[in-house]
Amino acid sequence: MAQFDDGKEAGALRTIGEVAKATGIKAHVLRYWEQQFPMLKPLTRSGGRRYYRPEDVALVERIDRLVNHEGYTLKGAKAALKGVPDQQAAAQEAVAVGGGGETRDIASRLKAIRDDLRAALAA
Repeated sequence: MAQFDDGKEAGALRTIGEVAKATGIKAHVLRYWEQQFPMLKPLTRSGGRRYYRPEDVALVERIDRLVNHEGYTLKGAKAALKGVPDQQAAAQEAVAVGGGGETRDIASRLKAIRDDLRAALAA
């Protein structure tokens, strides 16, 4: 969770600069993420100044975790935030937790085919 040392209450609106400083994410990246993630919509006031609500800050932190720490692409992170299963991420997770029996079955079949081809070429 972002730590704000600005003396404001926890539920206060934050400028893009304050969010950038607290999260360590540069302001231009936050503006880019606003374009890429339609659900990230900070309030805008006169002159186009952005004000992030606490839920916006939480979403920024979630996007940061997905993209910069868990290795998601922007497309995959968008799918994860929408709740749409990302097929590649689901397959990787299944293998990581010891599942992925179907993946292992395919791999063993491919290895058998490779061995058969080697044997045929050697003959």
